[in-house]
Parts: sequence; structure tokens; C-alpha cells
Amino acid sequence: MGEEILSAEETETSLLGLLLFGVVWAVTGPACLPGQNLFGLVILFLSAVCGGKLISACRLPRTPPIPALLGMLLAGVVLRNVPYVTAAVSVDQSWSAALRNVSLAVILTRAGLGLNAAALKRLKAVCVRLAVGPCVLEACTVAVVSHFLLDLPWIWSFMLGCVLAAVSPAVVVPSMLILQAEGFGVEKGVPTLLMAAGSFDDILAITGFTTCLGVAFGTGSTWMNVGKGVLEVLAGVLAGGVMGVLLHFFPSQDQSDVVLRRSCLLLGLSVFSVFASLAAGLGGAGGLCTLVLAFIAGLSWAEHKAPVAAVVGRFWDVFQPLLFGLIGAEISISSLSAYTVGLGVATLCVGLLVRVLVTSCVVLFAGFNMKEKIFISLAWMPKATVQAALGSTALDMARSAGDEQLQKYGMDVLTVAVLAILVTAPVGALAIGLTGPKLLQRDTHTRDQCEHESNHADRLETKL
Repeated sequence: MGEEILSAEETETSLLGLLLFGVVWAVTGPACLPGQNLFGLVILFLSAVCGGKLISACRLPRTPPIPALLGMLLAGVVLRNVPYVTAAVSVDQSWSAALRNVSLAVILTRAGLGLNAAALKRLKAVCVRLAVGPCVLEACTVAVVSHFLLDLPWIWSFMLGCVLAAVSPAVVVPSMLILQAEGFGVEKGVPTLLMAAGSFDDILAITGFTTCLGVAFGTGSTWMNVGKGVLEVLAGVLAGGVMGVLLHFFPSQDQSDVVLRRSCLLLGLSVFSVFASLAAGLGGAGGLCTLVLAFIAGLSWAEHKAPVAAVVGRFWDVFQPLLFGLIGAEISISSLSAYTVGLGVATLCVGLLVRVLVTSCVVLFAGFNMKEKIFISLAWMPKATVQAALGSTALDMARSAGDEQLQKYGMDVLTVAVLAILVTAPVGALAIGLTGPKLLQRDTHTRDQCEHESNHADRLETKL
């Protein structure tokens, strides 16, 4: 029965893909021929979706699936680097940059809605240490190492450090939910701790990246550029707060289709914030503004936030393949030097080593045993979503400025961000899935409840 459902889902996906291509071709005609932007976007999107499904199907028993985003990224890399295919499936850089910015707005909106205000209020000291300590020290370590190994200027080194310092909720959260459902680590609250700290880890990394971005593309003295970076952070927080409060009153709850109206306004303001900040020369403010806007709006909607978050999640289902596919399509293997890739991997490994060691230290006096400390350190490695969302931002701004040297720095940042996704996303997911049942204690009550629900489901399937 499960195989029949899976087969039906695959057939439906294939038909929808063909329908999408047919509709675009019928509307645009010659603009959808090979070599044109629309053809490239449709094929890239469909390839990324298929790549995500294929990579997710590869899994070991009792382990979480490999994140679909890895397959989406690899699909983009393949389309960019296979002869003849590259010429047919091409997307203009301005189109690619615009779509990546829209995707950035969507994922940051989703992250803002996912923040739990109640958890923030009762945040324990260990959660604060886990969110701040590894993130800050890894960012500083990567900055120092990349400055000397990759020959990046200090501000670009710290920008790369902030990009790599963020942990990936797209990998950590699903893996933690699987372990939590089976009762592993529930008694000590390990899954809850990691899921709560992950969001604040990302906020810290995004804020640092925003500040560095403002300084890197500022003109004038160093102190003026630093002041401009801080101004971008303040402007983003203030603008996001004002728009978030606005969404508390508009639309009012007595209107029809209030969920649809709220979703449209939230996503519209988020996309507007990202593009308006770029137009105003405050490129770093847009992402932070979107994050604050979504958080405050969700806070004001309280229990009515869930339906809006579900709509935003549907939008992310569409833009996730586009984002990772377009990021992969930026990487031309022939133009990469083994020297840059090798040093990039070395920089990444040093940063990961520091992260693991610091994570082990910050949970020393938190009531965890040695096995739990080892698991928390391993689970704090995966990187994916933030790296894809922010990795190309500096490159896009460098292209807009027309500075070849800045474009080189931007490409180095993007290359190391992609390497981080390729290395840590599958390794981190497998490490969590394989070590979780071995290192974490299993709560008896949760285990019995899961077994009861599983037996009940089996009986129902037998009757059917």
C-alpha cells in the first residue's frame, strides 16, 4: 500500500512538471525555447525537485533521510557543468539574483514565524551559551584562517565566518523531531534544546553578516563603514518592528480570508524589504528587517500564526528548489582551482573543529552525561539553509558594483559556502541519525506510546 501511494505521488509530480512546462511554453512561445531564461528556469526547477526526491530516497535503516536540499544543489551543479546542457539551460544573472533574493525573503519569513517567544522568555543559560559561544568563536576562527589561507581582506573574512557559523534548521529540526518522537533524549530535553538554540544561532550569524556586508560595500573611512553597518542593523530592526506592528492591525480579524490576506501582506512586505534595502544602498538591512517583521507579526497573531506559517511553508516548497538549484548553477567546476577548493575545505574543517570543541565546553555543567555531550557536539555541525540564502548575496552586490576584485572575493565566499553544504549536510544528518539512538537515553513512556501508536496503525492497515 505504501509503494502504491509513493508511485501515485511520483506520477502526480511528473504530470505536474509536464503541465508546468506546457503552460509556460503555451504562454511564452519562443521565450521558452532552449537557451532562453524561462526554459532554463523551468528545467532547473524540475531538475532540482527530482534531485531532492532522489537524494531523499537514499537512506540507511533507522536514520533520517539525507536532506533533499543536497540533491537540489547537486542538480544545479550538474546543469551548469555538463557540456551542451549548460548552453541550453542558462539563466540570466539578473534573473538568478532576483529569484535568490525572493527565496531569501521567504526563508527568513519562515524562520521569523518559527521563533518561539515563550521559549525565548524561559531560555536557560545553557541554551544561550549553546547559541552564542560556538557561533561567535567559529566565525572568528574562520575569519582568521580564511584571511591567511584564502587571502581575503579582514572584512570579507569575517563575512565568510558569519556565513559558515550558522547551523542549519533544515537539517537539525527534522532529525531532532524523529529522535524526540521515539523518546531519545526527551528526559534531558536534548532535542528541545537544540531546536530552540538553532534559531538564535542563525539570528546571531545573520546579524553579523549584515554588519559586515554594510562595511564591505561602504565608501569612505573604516569608521564610517562600521557605523554604516551598525546603522543597517538598527534600520532593519526598526523597520521590521514597525511593519510587524502594522500587520497586527491590518488586516483585521473580521475580514474574510484573513489567513490569505495576512500571508500575502507578510510575504509582500518581506520581499519589498529585501529589494528596497538593496535599492537604498543598505543591502544588509533587508534580511534582518524580514526576520524581525515575521517574528513580531507572528507574536501578535498568537495562536492564529499557524495557518499563516503553513502558507509560507508552501511558498518555501516552491522556492527551495529554485534557491538551491540556482546556487548550484553558480558553481563552474572548470573555473575552480584545486588550490581554492582545498584551502576552502581546510578552512571549513578548522572552523568545525573549533565549533565541536567549544560546544563540548559550553555544555560541561548543564547536567548532561558524556554521551549526551558528544551527541550535542555532533548535532551542532550541519550547515545548509543560511549558507545558501546568504552565500551569494555578497557576490550579487559585487556584480552590481562592477568591481572584478570584489566579485572574486564574493565567488570565494560562495564556493566555501557550497562546500560547507556538500560536506556537513549529509554528514551531520547521518551523524545525528546513527549516534542518537546509541548516545541518548530513551524515555520509557514516550517509547511505549510510540509502540502503541505503531501497533494501532498496523492493525488499521491490516483491516484495510
